[in-house]
Amino acid sequence: MALKVLIVEDDPPTLELMQEVLISLKAEVRALPDSEQAATLVNEERFDGIFVDLQMPSVDGLELTRRIRKSSWNKSAPIVVVTGHDDVETMQKAFAAGATFFLQKPVDRQRLTRLFKATRGRMFEHRRQFVRVPLQTEVTCQVGHQTFRGTSSNISQGGILFEVGRSLSPGTAVRLSFRLPGRELRIDVTGVVARVDEKQRAGVRFTHIGARELQLIRDLIGNDDDERTDDRSSNSRAMHGP
Repeated sequence: MALKVLIVEDDPPTLELMQEVLISLKAEVRALPDSEQAATLVNEERFDGIFVDLQMPSVDGLELTRRIRKSSWNKSAPIVVVTGHDDVETMQKAFAAGATFFLQKPVDRQRLTRLFKATRGRMFEHRRQFVRVPLQTEVTCQVGHQTFRGTSSNISQGGILFEVGRSLSPGTAVRLSFRLPGRELRIDVTGVVARVDEKQRAGVRFTHIGARELQLIRDLIGNDDDERTDDRSSNSRAMHGP
């Protein structure tokens, strides 16, 4: 699937050029000239990568970068700061705000192409954090001194969705324990309730998980992706022949 990229740039010719180049590189592009609108959007929609012009009216690039890092949807997204400044102080301020990469102005086609190709891996890795795969397993949930059990629906590198059978409020800190299919090791994590749906299923975002446990979840998601790819290939061969 195409990478989903947001560009925030108040100069129309530069915005148009960046949009054209990234679309030609098979990205799905959302281009905005208004940083205030972008500040709202990053709390409503997830992106695989974000390009931010440093000098903009209303909300400047540094402030927008800070807001992205505090957003619920894009706090870990790679951010490319686009600037005509190459001094150390500007770079330090941008990194402190949360920038991941730099693109020097004036933007040209070759420079942007090289940068995007170099950062695609990081953007795909960011996306994989949110890939969810089905998982039905018993989850033990501890809230304060209370312990109860539920059944999970799906899992990602960053969190798990499970049916709790009782009301939990967003923002509640929890401790979870569960097993993955075919694994004896119990996975113990801490997290925070991010949402509760109408079926009383709680979406918990992991706040602390061990490296070994995280790798087990990555392996599960990777195996599921491989199986789905094989299924798609088999279906394609069945439709079109060898």
